[in-house]
Amino acid sequence: MKIAHALVAVAATFSLVQITGCAVARDQQTVGAYIDDATLTTRVKARFAENKTVSATSISVETLNGTVQLSGFAKSNEEKAMAETLAKSTSGVKSVRNDIVVR
Repeated sequence: MKIAHALVAVAATFSLVQITGCAVARDQQTVGAYIDDATLTTRVKARFAENKTVSATSISVETLNGTVQLSGFAKSNEEKAMAETLAKSTSGVKSVRNDIVVR
């Protein structure tokens, strides 16, 4: 009887994965979209690390469906603007939301 219950559970799980497209986020983002967003986040962070104006450790980068959200703290308006410029000019970025606070 336990084997029958296990088989039913496996079949139900398999059906759910087939229906949802193997989503990985609560907003049902596909695995491919998740990987694309992670790649964009990494590209933007790498550009920050290469730039002397932007502190890569003080600014957080998150990406969802190609939209990059910047948050954290900048030392100046110049740093905030440069972070946004670098993010916007990164290949694959659709838009940028700049929520960086200047201290």
